[in-house]
Order: sequence, then structure tokens, then C-alpha cells
Amino acid sequence: MSDFNATPRTPDEEERLLEAGRLLFAGPCDFFFGAQKLEQLPPPGAPEIAFAGRSNVGKSSLINALTGRRALARASSEPGRTKQLNFFDLGGRLTLVDMPGYGYARAAKDVKEDWQGMMFAYLRGRPTLQRVILLLDSRIELKASDREIMTLLDRAAVTFQIVLTKCDAPRPGALEAKRSQAADLARQHPAAYPGTFATSSDTGMGIPELRAELAALALPQAG
Repeated sequence: MSDFNATPRTPDEEERLLEAGRLLFAGPCDFFFGAQKLEQLPPPGAPEIAFAGRSNVGKSSLINALTGRRALARASSEPGRTKQLNFFDLGGRLTLVDMPGYGYARAAKDVKEDWQGMMFAYLRGRPTLQRVILLLDSRIELKASDREIMTLLDRAAVTFQIVLTKCDAPRPGALEAKRSQAADLARQHPAAYPGTFATSSDTGMGIPELRAELAALALPQAG
């Protein structure tokens, strides 16, 4: 369930994109680098897709669902305290970047400020960063920290796309209202990419369509 058709496509084009996404994410995907400081970042390589969201939004679960793995990305035992950027190589064609969660109420002040420091510098200065996938929990109201991150992404001039998580939980009417809200939010931010996705890591809702969207940003298949 998504706004996969936000860009007009023929049925054949959609099928090709879905198959390209399936093949890309069915391939090898391995952790290859963790950086806690800007000077530790790996050299730019394949196009990067960064995943951002509040602590406990289901970021690790979504990355695992996209790649078809159970424990590729792991949630921290102390939400809001992980500061490391984790890099995953997807078949040499795309790099997935798991960013630290934000907005955890009990996180130390210096960790919260880190999002405004190191993370902003990464977002603004990474030449291979193609898009940020901004995750919002479909079950709860939008938080002030979510709005702050959208403003930060506008300031960094980094394209971001809103993806709703845990969409198997709300009733259909509530989910539709949440999707409408997400679309309205996207229209309010100059850095937001049109088209939102409603996903569930448990049921697989929206996962094939999101794979297809990201596959369009990957390096061409070799050979």
C-alpha cells in the first residue's frame, strides 16, 4: 500500500520496477562499516540511501524486511544512545545507511545534540547520499522531533521520502488519515520527495514497492 503511482507509469513499467527491486534486494547485503565520527566515514562509493527515524519507529525491522534478513540491522539495547552510522553494501549497487534514532526522551543531552552536529554534517556533505527514508510510526501522532528533523533535512537540502511503519496496526480509516497527513507534510517541505509509502515489516505491506523505488536509484546491473 503506497503512493507508488505518484509518478505515472504503465503497468509494464511498474512490473519491471517491482522485479528490479526484488532482484536487487534478494542479492547479497553485508555490513561493511560503522562510523562514530565524520572523519571515520568510508570513502564515497555506490549511491547511498539513509534510513532515519525516531527511536523505536521500526527502522531496523524495515531494513531487515527489505533485505529479507532477520538480523542484518539490530536495534540498540538502549534506544537513543547509539551514535554510529552503519553502512551496508547491497550487491555493490547501493549502500544502505542505518542512522541513529532520534527523539528518545531519556537520551543524554549530548547524544541529542549529536543529531544536530555529526548527522547534519553527514547529510549536508555526503556526495553519494541520494535520499533519506524518513520513517514515521503510523500508530502515533507526529512528534515535535519529527518536525525538527524535516526542517533539518530542508536546511541540509537533502531529498527525503516519508515512509510509514507498522501499518498493519491502525484500522483502515485511521491509516488512510495518517497517509493523507504524510502526503500533506511532504507538500510542506521543499526537500520532501513526492510519494509516500505505507509499510509493515510483519506483513510485508508496501515492501515490494519500496524496494522498487530504491532500486531505481541503484547503479546499473553489471553486464
